[in-house]
Amino acid sequence: MIEVERLRKSFDSLVAVDDVSFSLAEGEIFGLLGPNGAGKTTTINMVCGVLKPDAGRIVIGGIDIWLEPKKVKQNLGVVPQEIAVYEDLSARDNLNFWGSLYGLSGTDLKARIDESLTRVGLADRANDRVKYFSGGMKRRLNLCMGLLHRPRVLLLDEPTVGIDPQARLNILDVVREVAASGTTVLYTTHYMDEAQDLCDRIAIIDHGRILTVGTLAELTRLAGEAEVLRLAGRFDDPAVRDRLGALEGVRVLKADDELAVLSVDADGPGLLDVLPRILAAELEVTDVSIQQPNLQNVFISLTGKELRD
Repeated sequence: MIEVERLRKSFDSLVAVDDVSFSLAEGEIFGLLGPNGAGKTTTINMVCGVLKPDAGRIVIGGIDIWLEPKKVKQNLGVVPQEIAVYEDLSARDNLNFWGSLYGLSGTDLKARIDESLTRVGLADRANDRVKYFSGGMKRRLNLCMGLLHRPRVLLLDEPTVGIDPQARLNILDVVREVAASGTTVLYTTHYMDEAQDLCDRIAIIDHGRILTVGTLAELTRLAGEAEVLRLAGRFDDPAVRDRLGALEGVRVLKADDELAVLSVDADGPGLLDVLPRILAAELEVTDVSIQQPNLQNVFISLTGKELRD
């Protein structure tokens, strides 16, 4: 449904997106996971035709978006990171306006508005002015606007930033429902749990480049079948990091002032052997925790830092 080939975009000397390629199948939820400034918004702005790439190609439904933009955009729903609503209008009036831009009118438009507001839990606030809505309510209304014309492709850029847990869960449930009906979803986020729980496949992006793409199971295998140790303490001394790296069956994923993250090889000595050696290595360790491989570990392994850094 979506083919993105070797996208590149620079702003003066800053390369925001660097040779990015990925593809989405019909009905798939595909996540772009990365920190703020990784290139997610720039990528999605190019995919929806707002920003022209310096190089590369975007094909949606078999059509190049820059050769036939109007034809492609008729089938696109876009929910931007910045909330785009008219605050002095009611929720219903906002949706009437946006629906009319897609050629909807009359009883069909009214039915779609009622359906959309019910879907996101705003039916009882349909006639209230948006200026009195909470941030979560505005984001749910923003989602309605992107779905009103029943697009074949939905582009969501950080749609749950800064909202309460209930509104966040509602948005994620709606995204799952829409994808289950056949809509293809491109979803950007910096929330690890969203990517893990929502997306069929995930692309990890950092500094404008996609580092890896796969299902959750495929990506976590990159961290190995090993268990992961998180050590709290002091690890800023290079000699300390060298002692950690010298331990048999241990790979250092991260070591800084207050935290060390170690991968213990499943085919090596194992935790029961490694833990006593770690504790005997004259390290200033104040706490030890064990976790299974997850996306955070994959991100650390690929970039040398945690996603929230």
